[in-house]
Amino acid sequence: MNYFQYQNQALYCEEASVEQIAREVGTPLYLYSHRTLRQHFRVFSEAFAEVPHIICFAVKSCSNTAILRIFAREGGGVDLVSGGELYRALKAGVDPSKMVYSGVGKREDEIDLALRAGILMFNVESFQELETIDARAGVLGLRAGIGLRVNPDVDPGTHAHISTGLKENKFGINVEGSLLAYRHAAKLKNVDIKGVSCHIGSQVTKMAPFIDALGRLKELIRRLREEGIAIHYLDLGGGLGITYNQETPPHPSEYARAIIDASGEMDCTFIFEPGRVIVGNAGILVTRVLYTKENEGKRFAIVDAGMNDLVRPGMYGSFHQIQPVIQRGQEEITMDVVGPICESGDFLAKGRRMPAVERGELLAVMSAGAYGFSMSSNYNSRPRIPEILARDDRWYVIRKRENCEDLVRGEEIPDFLNT
Repeated sequence: MNYFQYQNQALYCEEASVEQIAREVGTPLYLYSHRTLRQHFRVFSEAFAEVPHIICFAVKSCSNTAILRIFAREGGGVDLVSGGELYRALKAGVDPSKMVYSGVGKREDEIDLALRAGILMFNVESFQELETIDARAGVLGLRAGIGLRVNPDVDPGTHAHISTGLKENKFGINVEGSLLAYRHAAKLKNVDIKGVSCHIGSQVTKMAPFIDALGRLKELIRRLREEGIAIHYLDLGGGLGITYNQETPPHPSEYARAIIDASGEMDCTFIFEPGRVIVGNAGILVTRVLYTKENEGKRFAIVDAGMNDLVRPGMYGSFHQIQPVIQRGQEEITMDVVGPICESGDFLAKGRRMPAVERGELLAVMSAGAYGFSMSSNYNSRPRIPEILARDDRWYVIRKRENCEDLVRGEEIPDFLNT
């Protein structure tokens, strides 16, 4: 459920007028519903109420500190993949004891930051990383909580670019290799083995891949415990999909029931890393039609949001519903909705059947809360757009629109070019 709805043919975010926000802030902009964010987090967490668990929101999906603060106030933690995300989470007030640090390429300075912060555990992805974490913890005189990220070789049935649990993917260590790595970790002086981790991919819409992965992790945990290696946390990652178009992913309650039933008596605290399922349908991209044109029968709506603002359609061929902010009862036509970037891959929709649009009209790109702003860039020297949070009938700028000075901040022209 989300709280974007029409009132008298005008789109509202909760009780705030999208048209009014666009008029005052300008376009393009990202707009999030506070009520939807909080509700989605609560639904996911409450689905696992009968088992010990920590909900570690995947910061990569939507990293604004105000949004992270919402989840921290709900008792949530975070899944991190960089030192910058750790910095954001700390600024947002997230409890470090509810932070897990994933990712294949952790630098030493990032490892040090996480050690000093006192995070719950690193999800370790290679033997060399394990050695590095042990060494850095020794230098700092600290203990490093670790779990190994196991690659279960499970096909999640999702786009190849967001599949992470197959043997050809760069993530994690295979099951047999992880057993050897745990034996090695048990001998290291500066690490504490805390858990086992797994993440099979993103936008997964069926339960079978999750259950297959869980079965392989259960067997690994059994073998580890037989060898005297205690496992207290089982991190099952994220990846639960949402409806962009015709997908029918499991509801969080269905997902939880299946996981709980399949896990049996594991005596572990579960860690989940939801991202898209929490924020995806809680945010939209609002854009304005700059021009319309027709080339040999092909129609285009050229809007002021480009692939630098929302790269998912161009990168993944992803579908986002596009609808008018003000419904005018126009006839439906087939068109491409494209942006101003000098790339043929700059589009929000191709061959889309939708109401005809006119110059100056506002459009809402739906389900844009996940991997929208967080993947945006300054390509074509375009300032990044603002993020707005609506709560009831009020709205708040949680990230200001960049300007041209922001584009060159940090750049310097060396003296030899000034003579």
